[in-house]
Amino acid sequence: MTTSKKAKKKAKKLAKKKLETPKKKGFWSTKNYLLAALLVIVLSSIAFYPSLDNHIVNWDDDRNFYENELVTSINGSNFWSNTTKIFKTGIIGNYNPLTIWTFALEKMAFGMEDYSKWHLNNLLLHLFCVFLVFRISLLLGLNTTSSLIVAALFGMHPMRVESVAWLTERKDVLYGAFYLSAIFYYIKYQKEGRKKSHLAFITILFALSLFSKIQAVSLPLSFLTIDYLIGRKIEWKLVFEKWYLFLMSLGFGLFGVYMLRDFGSLENTVNYPLWQKLFVGSWSYMIYIVKSIIPYRMVPLYPYAPQMPAYFYPSMLILPLTLWGLWKAYLKDWKHAVFGILFFTVNIIFLLQILGAGQGFLADRFTYIPYFGLFFLYGYLIQQLPSYYPTLKKIVIPVSALVLLIYGGMTFKQCGIWKNSETLWTHVLKYNQNITLPYGNRANFYRDNGQPKKALLDYSRVIALKGNEPGPFNSRGRLYFNSNNRDTLLLALADYNKAIELNPNDAEYYANRGATHARLNQLNQALTDLTKCLEINPNHSVGYLNRSVIYNNAGKTDLALADITSYLKLNPYNSDLWYESARAKRILNRPSEAISDYNKAIQLNPKGMYYYERAKTYSVLGNKTLAIQDLNVAKQKRIRIDPTVEAQIHGN
Repeated sequence: MTTSKKAKKKAKKLAKKKLETPKKKGFWSTKNYLLAALLVIVLSSIAFYPSLDNHIVNWDDDRNFYENELVTSINGSNFWSNTTKIFKTGIIGNYNPLTIWTFALEKMAFGMEDYSKWHLNNLLLHLFCVFLVFRISLLLGLNTTSSLIVAALFGMHPMRVESVAWLTERKDVLYGAFYLSAIFYYIKYQKEGRKKSHLAFITILFALSLFSKIQAVSLPLSFLTIDYLIGRKIEWKLVFEKWYLFLMSLGFGLFGVYMLRDFGSLENTVNYPLWQKLFVGSWSYMIYIVKSIIPYRMVPLYPYAPQMPAYFYPSMLILPLTLWGLWKAYLKDWKHAVFGILFFTVNIIFLLQILGAGQGFLADRFTYIPYFGLFFLYGYLIQQLPSYYPTLKKIVIPVSALVLLIYGGMTFKQCGIWKNSETLWTHVLKYNQNITLPYGNRANFYRDNGQPKKALLDYSRVIALKGNEPGPFNSRGRLYFNSNNRDTLLLALADYNKAIELNPNDAEYYANRGATHARLNQLNQALTDLTKCLEINPNHSVGYLNRSVIYNNAGKTDLALADITSYLKLNPYNSDLWYESARAKRILNRPSEAISDYNKAIQLNPKGMYYYERAKTYSVLGNKTLAIQDLNVAKQKRIRIDPTVEAQIHGN
């Protein structure tokens, strides 16, 4: 064997030895390092404890679960049909059905009055990810102390808050749990003889991660970075052996782009030309790195400026600098450094908003998995510093602990931002006072929570900023509409008139003005507006609902029933409308059909009144047994029973 071959073989053995999981000696016995890992989990729990007291916010939470009828209507009888629809449906341009399904499960288990258990589940998933990060860091060659630091960074860093404290971002912690589990088993697969069971498990975990959040498409690229770190030879074979994983990524990725485009998220988000969006990407990449060390100005919304700031342009220097740094680290065989930067890059690159999807050019939540790469790098540097600078040996760990405690304190405070919609949008307005979204959403919160004066002030600010847009007038009109005062209803009418003047082709504005005319007892104008609404949009369910009420009050039961039927085709989960449909059919002397509708109402929501009215209908049909059964259920549900009706039912 030649001297050069011997040297290469020796170097290869040495590299392999460096990557082996360090043996635990002395204090770092199995018992003690698991206790230390538990301490990291406890500290992470304390940092996120305020999130358990959070409620919901009117930013995507509504569309994802508390106004999502596939979630709100789910029960034992429609569980499988709703589940199937959830996996066939996108939400706000996103396809994350497994996440939505977990909300449906929580609705069934805990209801939708108290969301503390929902928030607890977010936190538990995050803590599971923290433990996986610790185990993965050990498997990838960090010593126990550095692995704990990496896990603590992942668990307590303030940039985690958005992913844990915001219920909608369940998709981050859920996809993260499957994603990191797949990485854990991939490392074991490569180190423990390539068991086929591990490979099958990895594929299943990858699929679950993709169904939780589209961001998981980067997993095969993450596997390649791991291949490099553990010493596998860099060649095309590494890509070809993962062909089916790349195919899964491609399929989900293309579907995700289609969903975004179909929803309109890729259109007119920002008016920058494509070449400028490249600088948005480079600026974002740089800021994410900076924030991993100095987590400053953490805001849920980072809006685009009307024109791209000039200071974005120099950020493109980050590209050659990163490539140069990677090349130098590669030549020096600094595998951990190369791995950390590459892992971060391949997981953040698809989220740099070069396509311009979304309302902002940055998002703290995008860093949930990508930051593992940077945290791993920082842990490795902390591990290596004493070797190069022995004088730092005694202060590295104390300084690291101090930084982690500062991060934990920041996280504890940051959780309060997500307490409710008021705290959320008030925080956004500290930094962004020239955009309408935070004012409008905070106004909606005030309106829906009985604070009309505050709501009116915020709506007026929106109109002052963008008085040529119809939406704010429509929203303020809804605030005025909530009053029973005639003068205030006239103000609502004026706002709806203005909204229609600015945009005469929006069905909602006619529906709202029609409802206002009805409240003012101007029924002919109300019917005209509601009919116009349905001409513009034949799928406007509220238009059918409001018009059915007017027809009912006018004694036109047949027309009311036609509108109720149209409404139920669009919204089959409204138990009250099935009940109204049944009542209309009884009036029209169609009791058998009414029974079918009462059944659907009870299936969706077993209210006592539904049983009472069904009992009356069974009595009309001469079915005394079923009528008495329903009457007894109504009594148990504390419904006031008319003695005459009860006597009639028992008399039958």
